[in-house]
Amino acid sequence: MTKSELIEALVRKQSQLGYRDVELAVKLMLEHMAQTLALGERIEIRGFGSFSLHYRPPRVGRNPKSGDPVSLPAKHVPHFKPGKELRERVNSEESLRHEPKEASEFSAKSDLDSFG
Repeated sequence: MTKSELIEALVRKQSQLGYRDVELAVKLMLEHMAQTLALGERIEIRGFGSFSLHYRPPRVGRNPKSGDPVSLPAKHVPHFKPGKELRERVNSEESLRHEPKEASEFSAKSDLDSFG
């Protein structure tokens, strides 16, 4: 599901809200989450999961084209850990009986009700 598809699904579910209002809310939420992670803080959304940063130490990699060693600096990478409810929902018997859906196949109502 893309950000645009999420916005459209929320607009369909909450008909009293306009597209621009939902678009702004989603953009503000994502921007705030990005800023929080950039400050090194953890984000926890109960029932859904948590976002944090994992440290990757410096290492020596290889240039895939030439095979030459390349020094890679230390960095922090975003990490998502799903919550218990999300893990259970994803691994439920019902969801395992079906092939994975394409993003456009999800219905706004049924897929947004559980976290809401």
